[in-house]
Amino acid sequence: MSAAPLVGYSSSGSEDEAEAGARVRPGAEGRSRGQSPLPGQRLPVPDSVLHMFPSTEEGPVDDSAKHGGRVRTFPHERGNWATHVYIPYEAREEFLDLLDALLCHAQTYVPRLVRMEAFHLSLSQSVVLRHHWILPFVQALKDRVASFHRFCFTTDQVKIYTNQEKTRTFVGLEVTSGHAHFLDLVAEVDRVMEEFDLSTFYQDPSFHISLAWCVGDARLQMEGPCLQELQT
Repeated sequence: MSAAPLVGYSSSGSEDEAEAGARVRPGAEGRSRGQSPLPGQRLPVPDSVLHMFPSTEEGPVDDSAKHGGRVRTFPHERGNWATHVYIPYEAREEFLDLLDALLCHAQTYVPRLVRMEAFHLSLSQSVVLRHHWILPFVQALKDRVASFHRFCFTTDQVKIYTNQEKTRTFVGLEVTSGHAHFLDLVAEVDRVMEEFDLSTFYQDPSFHISLAWCVGDARLQMEGPCLQELQT
C-alpha cells in the first residue's frame, strides 16, 4: 500500500503556487496585517523594557567621590564579600573629648583629616569571602574564641598609620599594655583564615584604635612636630 501525502494538489498549477509560497519569507506575505503571530514566533521587546534593567555582565562602577575619596583595594566581584575581624570599641565621653582635642590640633597640619564614625581594634586584614562561606566562617570564629575572657588594655601612644596601598592615612592610639592578649586572639583568628585559605594577620602587628583618617599618604606632614605635639 502506498502512503498518501498529507496535502495533495489536483493540478500542476497548484504545485507551482505552493513552491512559490515556500520561497516567501515567513510573515512577509503569509498573513494579513494585524493578524496574530504564528506559533513559536517571538514578538519584539520594546526599548523601554530592554533598558529597564542594567546588564548582568556589567559590574558596579566605583565612584570614590561617594565614599569620601576612598579607593577600593581590590575589585568587586559578584558573590564576593569583603570583611575583616575586629573588636568594637564603645567610646565614652572622655574618649570623645580627647579625640576632639587631638583632631583639632592635627587639622592644623592636615586640614582634610576627618573623625572616624566608629572605633575598633582589628584582628585581621581585609579578606574576601564567597557568599556560601559566610556562615561556616562566622561559626568557626565563634568556636575558636569562645574560651577567651575579658581583659584590660591601655592605648596611650599616638601613632600614624597608612593602609598597604598608601591611599589612606590614619591617626591612631596604639596598645601599650594587653598586647599579649591580642596576640592570642589573632593566633586563633589566623587559624580560621588558614582553614579558608585566606591571608593571615601581620607578623608584628601594632594593635590600635584609629581616631581620624584622610585620603592619601600624609605621613610627611604628620610625623615629626605634629606627632610630638599630639602625644603631649
